[in-house]
Amino acid sequence: MSKNDKNKKIKKHNNTTINTSSALQGVLDISRTGLGFVAVEGLTVDIVIRPGSFNTALHGDSVSVAIENQAHRSQSSRTYGKILKVLLRKQTKFIGTIHIDKFNGMFIADTDKQMPNIFVAQEDLLQAKDGQRVVCKITNWSENKRQPDGEIIEVLADLSHSDVAMRQIIYERGFALQFNDDTIEEAERIPEHISEAEIKKRKDFRNVFTITIDPADAKDFDDAISLQKISEDLYEVGVHIADVSHYVTPGTALDDEAYQRATSVYLPGSVNSMLPERISNELCSLRPHEDKLTFSAVFNITTKGEIKDTWIGRTAIHSNHRYAYEDVQAIIEGANHEFAAQVHMLNNISKIFRAARFAKGAINFSSIETKFKLDENGKPIEVIIKESKESHQLIEELMLLANKAVAEKVGKILVKDKPLPFPYRIHDVPDEDKLAQFMVFAGKFGYKFDIHSPKGISESFNQMLAAAKGTPEQNVLEQLGIRTMAKAIYATDNIGHYGLGFDSYCHFTSPIRRYPDVLVHRILQQIIDNHIVVDKKMNEKCKHTSERERAAMEAERAANKYKQVEFMMQYIGETFEGVISGVASFGLFVETIAHKCEGLISMSSLLLEDDYRFDQADYCLKGTRKGKVYRIGDKLQITIINASLEKRQLDFELATATDLWTDTSKINVPKKANTTIQTALKNKQQSKQQINMDTPKTKIVVKLKTPTEKSKIKAKVIKKDAPPTGNNLKIKIKPKKNISAKKPKPQKD
Repeated sequence: MSKNDKNKKIKKHNNTTINTSSALQGVLDISRTGLGFVAVEGLTVDIVIRPGSFNTALHGDSVSVAIENQAHRSQSSRTYGKILKVLLRKQTKFIGTIHIDKFNGMFIADTDKQMPNIFVAQEDLLQAKDGQRVVCKITNWSENKRQPDGEIIEVLADLSHSDVAMRQIIYERGFALQFNDDTIEEAERIPEHISEAEIKKRKDFRNVFTITIDPADAKDFDDAISLQKISEDLYEVGVHIADVSHYVTPGTALDDEAYQRATSVYLPGSVNSMLPERISNELCSLRPHEDKLTFSAVFNITTKGEIKDTWIGRTAIHSNHRYAYEDVQAIIEGANHEFAAQVHMLNNISKIFRAARFAKGAINFSSIETKFKLDENGKPIEVIIKESKESHQLIEELMLLANKAVAEKVGKILVKDKPLPFPYRIHDVPDEDKLAQFMVFAGKFGYKFDIHSPKGISESFNQMLAAAKGTPEQNVLEQLGIRTMAKAIYATDNIGHYGLGFDSYCHFTSPIRRYPDVLVHRILQQIIDNHIVVDKKMNEKCKHTSERERAAMEAERAANKYKQVEFMMQYIGETFEGVISGVASFGLFVETIAHKCEGLISMSSLLLEDDYRFDQADYCLKGTRKGKVYRIGDKLQITIINASLEKRQLDFELATATDLWTDTSKINVPKKANTTIQTALKNKQQSKQQINMDTPKTKIVVKLKTPTEKSKIKAKVIKKDAPPTGNNLKIKIKPKKNISAKKPKPQKD
């Protein structure tokens, strides 16, 4: 190595040495304090990045980082580093406010993460006015500049607060809102007409009875089911999936953008699609009474659920009817319909597969989903609780059957004695430490686990869930049980799907909204054509699509939380029954039973009742003085005290802290403080809305709207910022340290 080469690999930074030859890769996470942390695969600790070492990187960016060699920091347990290069920006578009001087503008993003302002030249302002909310895109940021350059791409003046919030959620997760011009142009150029020559290349199912079953408000129908009788006890069941790979081909703008997005994102009242509507809602949507191109898995199945034959390939279909889940459920429950007999046969077959799946080790966790009914302005007006009924399970089981069959077919293919790279959907066994902790907790309710094999664990889970049904501990065991499970991801290393009990599994059935399904279709066709092209970047694609899936889930949770807060704002001050959904050192998470909306009871609020300590082993808060215990699954009465759209957060208090009315004469407050209150009333200090009194033991906060001349003061324990109501005097007694306000015992007359 030459001296010059060596010097290139060693740099000085703030009296520390940076070894650039051993660059690592990871994702930058900027905390609210301003420090950055880069998690690197294979390292047990995160690399700490000081703000001065970000080197144009922003929160969420994929970066190249070098570790500092800091001899003088040997006492520190932290590993410090510097970002060498931004490899991939997570987000280039931001929502915020533009400030304009005589000529140019300075954009300030709405974010709690450290980020420099963006300079916007006059010609890039898009006629935005000073102080307006806008969308700004970073266009350039050279390493020698402290601030990036940008351009305004949209002025948000006419959008509602909710619409802006939904856009911000999408941008924050690194998704694009609009498709680029090349993608739209390619989609529009695709002809709708299906030629007879194309149909002749396929198996023709257009004369076979076929239906679709989807949510009532669905616009894209990417799967259909066909049924025809072969003999008295043998039926042909076809699972037909929109043939997206016929229209979206490698090397096109359509494919490039679909890969970058990797998934559709479903927000309340809208969808940010992976593909343009021309593809998702028109060409590939399996609408009734239209010829459509599909990729299918077709099974010959006996009435006892035995699979006699499987065929997989490209097809053409013509759907006879479009059902909503509610329509099919009504038929299952006895309603008459033209195709009722076919629906019942499909349901009977799916029930056999469902029972067999759980018998073989699938875990039967139940789940309840919620969605919001929105008005014409996008405001939530009703919470709808979605239950998994037989109509949903009918489709679910047949989709699982097709996904499993495809994965098994591909899993048998070897190329040069090696497995063919393929995006399997894998799910690992539970984490040993989490499972051990959960077993101890479940054991307190009398439930035992067999941990000698993965199947033994899954059978133990199912036995516990069945036995706990209807018991007080059911909810807590289900929630904590789910948390012991690994996350399902895409990977080329096929380890099976533990939760489903399958040795091989993939995603084949939703190519309109998931990019891995498109990859699966392409590989299948290569196998059918006996022209396999090994994709050496398949593992990289699996990681990318898994990451995008997680980002989409985060966006959907954030959007639903926003709508929860927006919906519950109308109920501030009202009391509801709730169930504890989470316990942490800083308080209790409680979900209202009526709305399935979650809020936080802060520890500071609970300290008015007792001094609580977080017991992680028992998933509870325990009072040190009174012995009160709060556990996941406990029911309690809560009052909504605050709803913050900016934080997407609901704040609750125990109802007993706000709804217990009493006379001040029965509250143990210092005599001097009580005298001050009485004096304020007698003097009718209408202009004095709040009286603060600090004493050695307590802090009294009095909020007064209209004084009353009654000698007895009606009081209510409230938060300091709660609004006064009526003629009532409101008092909050806040204990200092471990001293609490207590009511004295009643005295005899």
